[in-house]
Amino acid sequence: MRQIIKIAWRNVWRNKLRSLIVITSMVLGLWSGLFSASMMSALNNQRINSAIKSQLSHLQIHHPSFQDNYDIKYQINSLSKVLKALDENKKVNSYSSRIVLSGMASTARGATGVKLIGADHINEKNITDIHDQIVKGTYFSGGTSRQAVIGQELAEKLKLDIKKSIYLTFVNENGLQERLKLKVVGIFKSGNSIFDGSHMFTKKDYLYKIFKKKDIIHEIALVSNDINQAKELKDELLQAFPDNKIELWSEISPELGYANEMLSFFLYIFMTIILIALSFGIINTMLMAILERKRELGVLMSVGLNKSKIFLMIALETLFISIVSVPLGVLISYMTISYFGDVGIDLSIVEEGLEQFGMGTRLYTELYLDYYINITLLTFLLTFISSLFPARRALKLEPAVAVRSI
Repeated sequence: MRQIIKIAWRNVWRNKLRSLIVITSMVLGLWSGLFSASMMSALNNQRINSAIKSQLSHLQIHHPSFQDNYDIKYQINSLSKVLKALDENKKVNSYSSRIVLSGMASTARGATGVKLIGADHINEKNITDIHDQIVKGTYFSGGTSRQAVIGQELAEKLKLDIKKSIYLTFVNENGLQERLKLKVVGIFKSGNSIFDGSHMFTKKDYLYKIFKKKDIIHEIALVSNDINQAKELKDELLQAFPDNKIELWSEISPELGYANEMLSFFLYIFMTIILIALSFGIINTMLMAILERKRELGVLMSVGLNKSKIFLMIALETLFISIVSVPLGVLISYMTISYFGDVGIDLSIVEEGLEQFGMGTRLYTELYLDYYINITLLTFLLTFISSLFPARRALKLEPAVAVRSI
């Protein structure tokens, strides 16, 4: 066995140029595949994190009928008990209770449908990152309570600027139209142009004055200590308050949840296609090597080397190529991904398109450890399968014919 291993290793380097070309192609194939996978993974995670921080949070609580048409009469059931439970639950990191109005925002320059969120702007800082996304003005301030913070897309659509007035028309609890006048104090840019064009924030205390009561809450957005705890937290709250609708971020935005679930499957398919393409190069190279050593293999068979050892020798030659190339490819990929994970990749050239999907213009590559391990194992598996074809070709050689070949 040791002798077969030694012969196989030497055979790999009998034609150094050819072996190095195959090794280089495998290294570049692995690097390009893993780096591309890290970019796709980073884009997906960035999109999810951006949506969670700006609008979804980990969990949201509503009245079961509220989201059907955003009727303000559908308020959270057992509100005081829900708030007390959230205060006492150790899995809850922070939460913000909100009044949500769906209506028509208008100025002298135009009108558009929006969602007005009235919240405690101090607590809201622990749930959303809107306060860090202010590009003009401030995130609320002292003075008048009729303040509004709006998205940049909405400001451009309605030709609004700081200190300008915006009107919101909505339907009150009695089914009658009501109009609010708000003063723009800040403009934010979250990186999601759709969200920026349809959302605005105001102080919850101001809406309390409008409705003349303080127990109106349509939505509670909360963040758990760990996103992996969110499912468990949801089950606990749902068991305690079955008369409310409690949803995970992936249920509120099912397209994001589905994309997140499918990403891993897609990345493995992507890498498998690349590795299969590389396998054809390995098969071709090994078949050429066998044809060149036809006479040598015939002699080995003639002196008593059985077919199983011939098969093992050819398989080992193929695997040795992988043993050299895979660690190099994974190492170079890891170093490249780690580097761009720190400095990022500037994608500002496609900023407008990325904002449609809620992504920023700086991409920080990332790839989980289990993906490196699984791809390494998959590469060795496909390489072994690739060795079967040239090995089978070698076993078909007739010793008497092979020794007479030139």
